[in-house]
Amino acid sequence: MTSRQDLQTRLERGIAALGVQLPAGAVERLLDYQALLARWNATYNLTAIRDPMEMVSRHLVDSLAILPYVQGQTLADLGTGPGLPGIPLAIARPELQVLLVDSNGKKVRFLREAIRSLKLENVRAVQSRVEEVEGQFDCITARAFASLEDMLAWGGHLLTKDGIWLAMKGRHPDEELPGVPAGFEVRGIHTLVVPEVGGERHLVVLGHTAG
Repeated sequence: MTSRQDLQTRLERGIAALGVQLPAGAVERLLDYQALLARWNATYNLTAIRDPMEMVSRHLVDSLAILPYVQGQTLADLGTGPGLPGIPLAIARPELQVLLVDSNGKKVRFLREAIRSLKLENVRAVQSRVEEVEGQFDCITARAFASLEDMLAWGGHLLTKDGIWLAMKGRHPDEELPGVPAGFEVRGIHTLVVPEVGGERHLVVLGHTAG
């Protein structure tokens, strides 16, 4: 059995390596979230990652890697699955109003339980297809959710005029860039170095074209 102290050590090491600042109590809440996810995962198969240490690195630290790019007061996390990266970002930025969107009923049931038990007053979850979600958000996140073309076609209406879209990718998405729809532009592509996670990680930052 991996002890909570071991998980905390790995999480704190990852946070230090990323150089991000978290509010008081955030590490404990992140570990509570991981513990809840591991417990539900045994029954509901919410994530393919079952090892608790791997969960800390591949889910918690990986999500926090994009924290420096998050802006604005409202965030929608599309295709959030079990709440990634939305719940770690909401814990890290409690002033942010976060909407978690997924079409899978069992995942949304887990999200609602996580919101309740972790007392995440700045978070709500909705079971919906992305194209049917209403409202507009300063920041939109999506982690391995779809191609850039499909993401923006389905969810582009959710982005405020000056908002930014943070698309988390593995390999550099060269082949997806020509598919970015009219009205949107790539603002930057950043290589993310996530401690103790192998493989490539990239963040594509998109926004509306000027004019």
